[in-house]
Amino acid sequence: ALLWVGWFGFNAGSALEANGTAALAMVNTFVATAAAALAWLLAEKVLKGKPSLLGGASGAVAGLVAVTPAAGYAGPAGAICLGIVAGFVCVFFVTTVKNALGYDDSLDVFGIHCVGGILGALATGILVSPSLGGAGIADYLSKPGELVAGEYVMSTQFIAQLKAVLLTLAWSGIGSFILYKIVDAIMGLRVSTEEEREGLDIAEHGERAYNY
Repeated sequence: ALLWVGWFGFNAGSALEANGTAALAMVNTFVATAAAALAWLLAEKVLKGKPSLLGGASGAVAGLVAVTPAAGYAGPAGAICLGIVAGFVCVFFVTTVKNALGYDDSLDVFGIHCVGGILGALATGILVSPSLGGAGIADYLSKPGELVAGEYVMSTQFIAQLKAVLLTLAWSGIGSFILYKIVDAIMGLRVSTEEEREGLDIAEHGERAYNY
């Protein structure tokens, strides 16, 4: 809930002024997040028989992550569609894909933030189209700062978004791998299985954080 409230400042505040773009970003941040949370709950209802509070919160975060690239460019209807898709896609990754690959991700950062971010970045190249209710893109060469609604080419923008996603994955992936190796060589990346079962409060700090 705190993330959802703070994200309005994150997306709408990125406009750095109180204008139509900021208002659009605020609306999109709300509707996309709500749609993603509901989509996640619906997916849990179908897959597990019961929706959960954790699922609703996870869906909300997935919607926030996915709508961020498109917040000031997509129309509200497009943002709702993006939220619905993000909810379903991310719940699939944190359940089916995670179980199939067996990677260790207790907070589902990959399935929600990485997958949701990639989805949102790619979808921005589609939803920004004026034909789909988007705001178009600014032509910084001929008309700096002005939105050129009639000259939008979806394929060009989508390819640009795809290149940015691939570059980001390469940069963060390679950089993280190097840092992980350094940390692993110096102090290790994780505690032992026994310490993990005992609890890090006791293993690392020598005291309990909670009384059960």
